[in-house]
Amino acid sequence: MLQRCMELLRSGITGDSPVVIDCTLGLGGHTEALLSEHHNLTVVGIDRDPAALALASERLEPFGSRFIPVAATYDEIAEVLVEIGFAQVQGILMDLGVSSMQLDEAERGFSYAKDAPLDMRMDQASGETAAKLLSVLTEKELTKIFRDYGEERFAALIAKRIVSERATSKILTSSDLNKIVTAVVPMPPGRATGHPAKRIYQALRMAVNGELSGLEAALPQAIEALSVGAKLVVMSYHSLEDGIVKSAMQAAAVSSTPIGMPMQLPGTSPALKVITRGVERATELELSQNPRAASARLRAAEKLEVF
Repeated sequence: MLQRCMELLRSGITGDSPVVIDCTLGLGGHTEALLSEHHNLTVVGIDRDPAALALASERLEPFGSRFIPVAATYDEIAEVLVEIGFAQVQGILMDLGVSSMQLDEAERGFSYAKDAPLDMRMDQASGETAAKLLSVLTEKELTKIFRDYGEERFAALIAKRIVSERATSKILTSSDLNKIVTAVVPMPPGRATGHPAKRIYQALRMAVNGELSGLEAALPQAIEALSVGAKLVVMSYHSLEDGIVKSAMQAAAVSSTPIGMPMQLPGTSPALKVITRGVERATELELSQNPRAASARLRAAEKLEVF
């Protein structure tokens, strides 16, 4: 959905020295496209993954000082702006979830398809690993994670089996976890693709990295950081993520004057105008080229002048 993101951001990138924040830099594909199209643009690329920052910085080196890499999480937008000395920006992009690089590197433990230690931290220098969570969380806590973040129907049964198994053997690798999940949720007859552990890995990754709480904290900061006319573009890959984005955009798109007041109070007019009609999905052409875009949900809004 690269071209659609570019199209949505384009009209807000105005002025002599516009700035866009790429809140989820990854390998820098979106940033490279933006810098190539807008020759007076500076992009601030935020990522918590040191490996991603290093690879993206190498890729974007030809753009010189127009690319500013920042090691941070996207719920630190306000702090990043203070640190680099920008008051407002002319666009913000969030491409949520796990990057292809992280999925494809077996040693990161994000994928059920490759045997590796169950790490799943986007920043491997901080926080607890997925293996640690599996070893200390209660059956009730694991059930909630699998049910809420993974939307897994067999959440309670899988959590119960994990607690039983860890009493005699540590669950340290993806093969350890896969054996437990497949014992509880066998592959349906005749199904040749997918894996019953897919939702469990998604849920653990979101829990390990605090993705939903980070998103809830990031969106108000992003809205505040935008200049008038700038666009906020968010791609999510999970219904809970999309629900948070939808709610934040809709809340900012209505007046905050209390209901029943005879007139709108100063400073309470809508801060955003939602510019996507519902949620947008990847086209059939893109899906044929990039199957991982199947779950992508795109929403965008424009910053309004508050009065």
